[in-house]
Amino acid sequence: MNVFDFAIAFTWEYDFDFVDAIEDNLQRSNLITFRITDYNIKEVTEEVKNKKLFFRTYLDRASDVDDDYLELAKILTRRKVKIFNPYDKVHHAIDKASMHLEFITAGLNVPFSIIIPPHKHNNDLIISVEDLAVLGRPFIIKPCNTTGGGIGVVTGAETLKEVLNERSNFDADKYILQQKIYPKYLDGKRAWFRCFWAFGKPIPCWWDDQTHIYETIRDEEFNNYNLKKLNVITRKIAKLSSLDFFSTEIAITNENKFIVIDYVNDQCDMRFKSKHADGIPDDVIIEIIQQLKKTVIKEVRQK
Repeated sequence: MNVFDFAIAFTWEYDFDFVDAIEDNLQRSNLITFRITDYNIKEVTEEVKNKKLFFRTYLDRASDVDDDYLELAKILTRRKVKIFNPYDKVHHAIDKASMHLEFITAGLNVPFSIIIPPHKHNNDLIISVEDLAVLGRPFIIKPCNTTGGGIGVVTGAETLKEVLNERSNFDADKYILQQKIYPKYLDGKRAWFRCFWAFGKPIPCWWDDQTHIYETIRDEEFNNYNLKKLNVITRKIAKLSSLDFFSTEIAITNENKFIVIDYVNDQCDMRFKSKHADGIPDDVIIEIIQQLKKTVIKEVRQK
């Protein structure tokens, strides 16, 4: 049997730089890595099934978008391989309706929201104009389980008709109607952040929700603006979700309330800022990879 310390599956063309950086970093610590793509997924699945190939740890960035990767995911789960972001935990964590209620129970601030049932299960939506008025205008419409790249999200909804139209786009999904949050400004920057939970460590970044541009938070900014609460909130979300790697969005209002906007994103866009204007700062990605490496080494030593 060929044994590898770490394997990563991916399908997105823009993941190559991220995967290259992971393999380079892990291999420099004498870890043996393996990549799974569309070119070898069928062969890999067969070899794993027949116990000719084994992975000690596994990061799956493919099976959520390509069914060809599902069988491998099931086999590795049955064999109790350390899978970063276990599938049963992901299913729960990405459900915005479930996490909305858990966040409130845990004392986290979230936008005022109305959760509506799937169009498929309840064609007639009973929601009043008065209910919508509490949300304010404009408001946000989001599918609860359809995630990634803002798919299905309407950020400037004004009417009940828009709600009725949108909920039929993903008719098996619940929808969440969300109050639009306006952040305060800190020295000209919108106080909006994307915070990564990276294998045991919170890593927050500036993230402008309008331009989608990231910036690294400098030490003096972190201290001067008292941003420690970003780490506290991200840790609390990690505990609630039980995921190894995800991102969340947090905004600070003029009332200095830290509000969690987009709850748990389990598949993070890991393009480098040095190659893409709206990519993640390179130093942040390297820090995430370093955290991954520490976790892989810990797992390998235990086996």
